[in-house]
Amino acid sequence: MQKDSKIFVAGHRGLVGSAILQELQKQGYNQIITRHRSDLDLCDFAKVGEFFKSEKIDYVFFCAAKVGGILANNTYRADFIYENLMMQNAILFHAFQANVKKLLFLGSSCIYPKHSPQPIREDALLTSELEYTNEPYAIAKIAGLKMCESFNLQYHTNFLSVMPTNLYGENDQFELQGSHVLPALLRKFHLAKLLQQNQEEEIWKDFGDPKQLAQYGIFQDKVEIWGSGKPRREFLHSQDMAKACIHIMQNINFSDLIKEQTQIKNTHLNIGYGEDISIKDLAYLIKEIIGFKGKIAFDQSKPDGTMQKLLDSSKIRALGWKPSISLKEGIIQVYQHYLTHSHKRI
Repeated sequence: MQKDSKIFVAGHRGLVGSAILQELQKQGYNQIITRHRSDLDLCDFAKVGEFFKSEKIDYVFFCAAKVGGILANNTYRADFIYENLMMQNAILFHAFQANVKKLLFLGSSCIYPKHSPQPIREDALLTSELEYTNEPYAIAKIAGLKMCESFNLQYHTNFLSVMPTNLYGENDQFELQGSHVLPALLRKFHLAKLLQQNQEEEIWKDFGDPKQLAQYGIFQDKVEIWGSGKPRREFLHSQDMAKACIHIMQNINFSDLIKEQTQIKNTHLNIGYGEDISIKDLAYLIKEIIGFKGKIAFDQSKPDGTMQKLLDSSKIRALGWKPSISLKEGIIQVYQHYLTHSHKRI
């Protein structure tokens, strides 16, 4: 990529997209193109086609997706598969039609089988069944990376796919029921701390009526958490993810990923931190950082999801990237940002 290349960041308001946008600006790229959903619905095949024809895009960071935690994935199953497939079909096809030089598609570690050997290598894809709670989303993402791979093989495009581990960062979603585990826990413990300190005015600013907190498992003396706390998860800060994506766009091509392969498949790259942590230990770490003095209770009537998802990121490390932000350092950073940018969000 050149500093004046026309770069489209799809999903620039999301966790990863906003981090990529910020890092591109920091590195001096000066023709970054973004669109709000009100201006361009990425599910609208025709309008996406018009956009690519008019803008003459050189590079695409495809970060846009419908995402959520276990509850959201399991509740809105049709929405998750339909909207993600629609976005992928529109952007990937029209990027091909417009002769885009390179595209980076972001998947998710949930594409891998529920009982994959740990750490999960790229070649574990499609070797056994998926986790049921996020199966529709996972199938959509598998379709996206296979579409990139297939266009490369048939039409010689340069569409790359990356599979990030669980991501977190400053621009995360902090909804108590619809967001991922780390931001949801952070907000739960923050609200419990405010409740413990009788800071009702601050609770009203952040959440609303303090009397409604109990339905989310938030009490003055304890915080309730879904599941047993035994599942293990790997977490990567969005700033590290952004640097990995830009590194790939600057230095890696599809041809680099298929050397010595007789049957070309599983050409995506895992991007992870390299270590995981149990949900129980994560909860206690967040509790300590926030300073909540109560107890933690695990609701084992709720689902755990996959018990472990640790990625093998040796390929991307061999290609010159490694993470730099530790989990504790990253959570402290996110919490400080939350405190200064907090606003009411159920």
